[in-house]
Amino acid sequence: MIVANKFRIGGEIEINRMGYGGMQLTGQGVWGDAPDREKAKEVLKAAVASGVNFIDTADSYGPHTNEILISEALHPYSDDLLIATKGGFDRTGPNQWVVNGNPEHIREAIEGSLKRLKLDRIDLWQLHRFDPKFPIEETLAPVVDAVKAGKILHVGLSEVNIKQIESAEKVLPIVSVQNLYNLGDRKWEEVVDYTEKRGMAFIPWYPLASGPHKMKSKITQIAEKHGATISQIALAWLLKRAPHILLIPGTSSLDHLHENLKAGEIKLSDEDFAALSK
Repeated sequence: MIVANKFRIGGEIEINRMGYGGMQLTGQGVWGDAPDREKAKEVLKAAVASGVNFIDTADSYGPHTNEILISEALHPYSDDLLIATKGGFDRTGPNQWVVNGNPEHIREAIEGSLKRLKLDRIDLWQLHRFDPKFPIEETLAPVVDAVKAGKILHVGLSEVNIKQIESAEKVLPIVSVQNLYNLGDRKWEEVVDYTEKRGMAFIPWYPLASGPHKMKSKITQIAEKHGATISQIALAWLLKRAPHILLIPGTSSLDHLHENLKAGEIKLSDEDFAALSK
């Protein structure tokens, strides 16, 4: 359900569509802790103080360090703050991501996230990837158990096609999809449209990419018209694309954080949107 520039996850938790992704508050290659932990905490606190009430993280960021950092910076949490996390990857080193849909691993991931985030319940838990080594019914079995036990409220998926969404929905309700999508990479257009029709949130990761170099002059022209940066226009385009799109741009810089959040104030005209979408 959409309310102006807000969205209700699962039809019940209202959040601002401009959120924050925690992945950059880690070491190089999303490995290890944030190089400057105090500054990283400042960024998290500033995001919430600026109205962000949707933060996306994962047990694999660090691994584990990102969830710990978020709880240290923001716990006890404000009542309206939704922290979404993910599970389903093993980390073997910097920039190394190994899909693991083993139900035992998923169970451990959920319990670990609850502990590190100091939560009794995860409002949105997302499966990182489908693992071809395990039927989705097996991978999601511990998630179903956690929902029944009140440890997870809502469930989402990441990097999935429509067929995979439908197969997961035979196991339990799905309220969100997080796929790679931005102005320059629109491979998942079909999933964006499908999730909108179904009332699910669509959460693009890597939202700041503004597309191939040949588009730069067009984007620059529109950015100048709005007194904005190219990155802000890339985010504003996503907000205009569909009302169920939630943004989670990440940054370790306070200045960049505020720049990203200001993108929520940019109202692209239909003509601007059409020109950028060509």
